[in-house]
Formats: sequence, structure tokens, C-alpha cells
Amino acid sequence: MNRRKFIIRATVGVGVTVGLGWLAKAPMRRALAKFADEVQGEYSGSEKAEVWFELTPQGELVLYSPKVEMGQGVLQAIAQLAAEELEIDWQKIIVKHASSAHGPLDSMSTGGSLSVSGLYNPLRTLAATFREMMRENAATLMNVSPDLVTFQNNSFVSGDQTITLAKLATQSKTWKKPKKEPKLKTRAQFKVIGKDLLRFDLLPKIKGEPMFGIDAAFPDMLYGSVVLPPVKDATFKSASAGSAASLPGVVKVVIEKNFAGVVATSRFAAEEAKKQIDVQWQMPEKLIQQTDLEALVKVGNGNPVSIQKEGNASGELKEGEIISAEFFSPFGVHAHIEPNGAVADYRTDGVTIRMSTQVVRITRDEVADALGLDKEKVNIEPMYLGGGFGRRLHTPHAIAAALLSKAVGKPVHMFWNRVEEFQNGFLRPATHNTLKAKLNKEGKIESIEHNTSSGDVAFTSPLFPKALYSLAGADFGAWRGAMVQYNIPNISTVSWRVQLPIETSWWRGLGLLANTFALESFIDDLASRANKDALAFRLQHLDDSERSMRMKNVLQAACTKAGWGKSLPDGHALGLACSVDVNTPVAHVAEVRIIENEIRVVRITCAIDPGLIVNPDGVRAQCEGAIVMSLSATLFEEVTIKDGKVTPNRLGYYAIAQLKDTPEIDVVLLSTGDSPRGVGEPPMGPTAAAIGNAVKKLTGTRLNRLPLKVLGQ
Repeated sequence: MNRRKFIIRATVGVGVTVGLGWLAKAPMRRALAKFADEVQGEYSGSEKAEVWFELTPQGELVLYSPKVEMGQGVLQAIAQLAAEELEIDWQKIIVKHASSAHGPLDSMSTGGSLSVSGLYNPLRTLAATFREMMRENAATLMNVSPDLVTFQNNSFVSGDQTITLAKLATQSKTWKKPKKEPKLKTRAQFKVIGKDLLRFDLLPKIKGEPMFGIDAAFPDMLYGSVVLPPVKDATFKSASAGSAASLPGVVKVVIEKNFAGVVATSRFAAEEAKKQIDVQWQMPEKLIQQTDLEALVKVGNGNPVSIQKEGNASGELKEGEIISAEFFSPFGVHAHIEPNGAVADYRTDGVTIRMSTQVVRITRDEVADALGLDKEKVNIEPMYLGGGFGRRLHTPHAIAAALLSKAVGKPVHMFWNRVEEFQNGFLRPATHNTLKAKLNKEGKIESIEHNTSSGDVAFTSPLFPKALYSLAGADFGAWRGAMVQYNIPNISTVSWRVQLPIETSWWRGLGLLANTFALESFIDDLASRANKDALAFRLQHLDDSERSMRMKNVLQAACTKAGWGKSLPDGHALGLACSVDVNTPVAHVAEVRIIENEIRVVRITCAIDPGLIVNPDGVRAQCEGAIVMSLSATLFEEVTIKDGKVTPNRLGYYAIAQLKDTPEIDVVLLSTGDSPRGVGEPPMGPTAAAIGNAVKKLTGTRLNRLPLKVLGQ
């Protein structure tokens, strides 16, 4: 299969070839799961260089990026990719987000740790193509053959003639694709790719310049707010304005078929007036409770799908000394600093929406459908994201902002408040993992069985066609990180899909953190049972395949840097864990101590092999960010549902890691292969297990539930 359109080819192309009936069988589902575990998607969209690049009269080159910036540093890496083939000073390249009306439109989204890896080949090809287009235009202006034109100091030169980029911009009337396919540089020829370069968005952020979705504005803008369901699973029945229309500052109360909101002259006035709108809700027959959800998310419920099978694990695990364990993780929220919202300007000729979104194309299509507009009349202008990590893959607030703007004929700034963000956003699903294994006489794992149960992640998203659900059977977002990556004769991994009465979906790393927590904690316990060192035990279960060798390398690099096997201060212990995600292996060593029954992470050493590295500083920063985020989920984060309401429901009460909780972080970069692999999510995987394994050494007790709490906490 071509990796470019994994979902399309997996669901349509293969389906046409072999028929839907055969696809539903276990072997094909396991093949799809293996493919999803290893795939690295490429950008799919416009391949016209002139759509991506714009030469300005000031001699600067604007690059319109189909991937959005949510803190991962992707725009800096994209600038480096383009600069390498354009041979232009990267600081003269201005990277802007492509809107749905201008620039390349990605057929998928920003996410999955695929931005840089997915653009690596397409963008370099486009940049080289545009370089030759500029060369040919310069040659035409100088009336010479393109072969006689060179590029020096950001100008095209032939003999005593010079054409600057600024002059080329003002005198070029058309751009034509070169007849010959441009030759891309080899890795040995790179001058910009692989360099530590300072991100160009750092200074504006430090200065607090308006960049984010919540900063967006239009002239003569009003403010809106919408009424959202008070409890989970409640649906809109009807509404009336009540006393809202008579309150100060209110411009209009807007009531649609499934929607009620208010537009006012200030955000405060809109929020206050919204409380007076009389909305009737269809309440669920029974208010959702945490105990009911926990009972549902148990292995044995839902629909089981085999995603990995080697040998006969189920048969081998029926007799002999069987080692077993179970692990739990809770519901969580994103708690990003910027709540969801949008600024919409509805006009007779269409609507423009400025917002933080990871799905420009899908948002455009949803708004067009909801308002009965042609897609070409909806322009989504993405802003910098004040946190994303999957939360901005869900964009109905764009529709609400557009409806409010249409109702008053003016631009409307509409954002959820923090309580609404917690209550009405989707949650990271809770999980339950069970594991069984048997060791042979040599202390190696002979058989292992891993069952993981979770609510939906990918299957609740408009990113994927519903046809995928029945074909794949298991939600690949939910089981991410669940596959056993070791060389063991008998392996069975089963994903149990549970359909919950609350909306769950994307969260950074998807199921990677929870599933790796279970699997790598269990591997450590098996090593202890075999009386073997945790590192040596893992290494002896990795073969000489390319993927296993990369895992061996990160394990050894992390342990060497962390001082594995060396003496530690009293009361300190090291824990080891590893995982592979989007074909990027990562290993963490966590140094932990316990003070007054509180787990303190002193240091985390991370070794990662993300393939070819475009910006080492950016990779290190992403690893640090992922480690802090996963540490926060490991030690603090949890919400529960009581009477259909999320609790806690605001920052301050929802515990997250603070600066005082942040450990020293060392990142060791390894690089294999000729292209980048994913970085943003893979370092999420090993954190919880590494910390838990260290705690087990200190206390002698296996903690099997996130967030980790020792006795007395």
C-alpha cells in the first residue's frame, strides 16, 4: 500500500479488491493494525509550487503551510526544509498558515506526529521546483539560458547581470513548472537541515503579540456566547429569549433549530445574558455516573478485535505458572490555556472565520454544510493554537460563531468559558488493561497476552469515514502503544472497543501513555520474576531486525546517559521503560524519590530515534514538552463524572504538573534513516511506566492505577 493515503487505500482500495466480507476477518484486521502501527503519512493536496510560495516585492518569500503551529515548532522546521532546496537564507522565508482560500489545503489535518515527516519529501520537491521556476524567469528577464544562471547572495546572476528576488517578484508575470524534474540534495549536501536554529515565533510570543485564535479580531466586532448542555448526553429541545434580550449591551438573542445564543457589545454582557435564555433540554433517562463508566471500560465488555497474533498465546497460557496483572487510567481533559472558539465575519458573499484549528478543510466543509454555502464561500484562516494536541480536531464552535455573525450582520467573537471547555469538550477515555505471561526455564517470556479496553478515540472523529469502523474493528487511536514490540514466540493483543455514553476522542499520544504504562510495567515485573536486570531483560527479547535494533540503541543510550547500574543517593531509584510510536522508538529512565509519601521525579533521561532530524533544538523541545505533559498525566490529572457533570471543571482545581514538579530532563538524539519520523507524541509513551517502575523499586509495591499515588497520599 502507498502510505500517502492510508485511510483511503485501506478502506476503499483494498475493499474493492478483496471485498468487504474478507476484510472483516481477523488476519486482515491484524494486517491493517500492523500497517497503522508503522505507517507514516505524507501530505496529500496541491502539488503546484506557486500555490505554496509567493515572492514579495520586498524580496521575501512567503511559504503557506498546510500544517498549523500549536507549539510544536513545526513552522520553523518547515522553513528549514524549504530553505534547503530554495537555497535562500531561511530568515528571508516567511511562513504563514495556509487558509482554506489561499495556499495548499491538506486533505487530512495537523496531528499524528506527521507534520515534518509528512512534508519532508513533498515540500523539498516543491521548493526545488519553485527554485527552478524562479531561475527560468530570471533567465528570461536576462535573455540567457537558465543553465547560465546561478543563485548567489539571494540574487540570480549571469555574467554581469543580476536579478534580485525583489526585482524578480515585480517583473515576473507568470510562473511555469520547469520541464525537468529538479534534483533534490543528498543528506551530505544539507546546509540548513540538521541545524539548531532559533524559532522565529519565540520573540513575538515573549512580547505577547496577538497571534492566537482568541486574539483574532475584525473591525466593528461584537461578542457572542452560546448555551451548552448542562449535563452529558442532554440534547437541545427548544428555547425562548426569556429576559435576555432586555439586558444591557445585548444586540440580539439568536435561536436556531438546535442552537441558542446571544450577541452583545462585550464578552461579559454576552455571558450574563446567556444565563437568562430559557432552554429546554431532553435529559438522559439516567444521569451518567463515574461508577457506571468504570464498569463499562473493563476488558470483557464491548467488541474484542485481535490486532496482533504470533503463535498460540491463548493455548500456552492455559497451564503452567501464569503471571498476571491489570492496570487502570482515568478520564482526563486537555486543560489547554486557550479555550475553544472562533471569530466569524459573515457577509453576503461568504464567511471568513479566524480560529485555532487543526482541521482547516474539515472545518470549512462543516461550516459550509451547516450554513448552506458553497465550500468556496467559506474561508477558514487558522491562527496559532494556544494548545491543541487533538482538542482542535473538533470544531463545531466555528459553526456557532458563523451563525451568530449571520444573525447580526457583523463579525462576532465567540469563545467558550473554562467551565464549558471542561464540561462540553470531549475527554481522554479511561482505560483498563489486563496482561498474562509465562516464562520458560531460561527466564525468557514464552507467551504473553495483552487485552486493552477503552472508549473511542479516532472513531468519534470526522477525520475518518465510518466505513473504517467496521473494517478495522478496533479503534487504532485507543490501542496505540498496546502492541508487544518484543520478540516472543506467542503473542496475543486484543483491543476491546467500548462505546460510552460520553464523548471521548483525541488526546496527545492517544492510547500510547496508558497502554505503555500497562505493558512496560508488566515487562518490569516479569524481569523481576526472572531475577534479571530490567535493561538486560528487554535487550534479550529484541532480535536483530532493523526496528528492534533501533529500540536496543535507544534503550542503551538512555541507560548510559542516566547512569544505569551505578550507585544512587539513598532513597533514589531508577525506572526504565520504552515504546515505539509512528515508527519512532523512545526509551526513558526516570530517577525518582519519595518524600513524605509524595512521588518526586528528580530526572528523566530520554533517548529517541526520530530518523533524520531537521532541527535538533526543536526535537529536544518537543521531547521535553511531551515528558512534562505525560508526567502531569502520570502523577496528577484525573476527572470524574458525577450526575452527568465533569468534576473538577476549572483550572486550579484540576491538578496539573507545576514548575516545582518538573524534573531535570536530558534528551539523547539518535538518527537512523534518510527521512524524518514522528516526534511530537512518541515521548509520551514511556513516562508513566518508567516512573512506576522506579516507585516499585522504592516501595516494593506495584502501583497499577494512574495517577500514581503511594500509600498515604
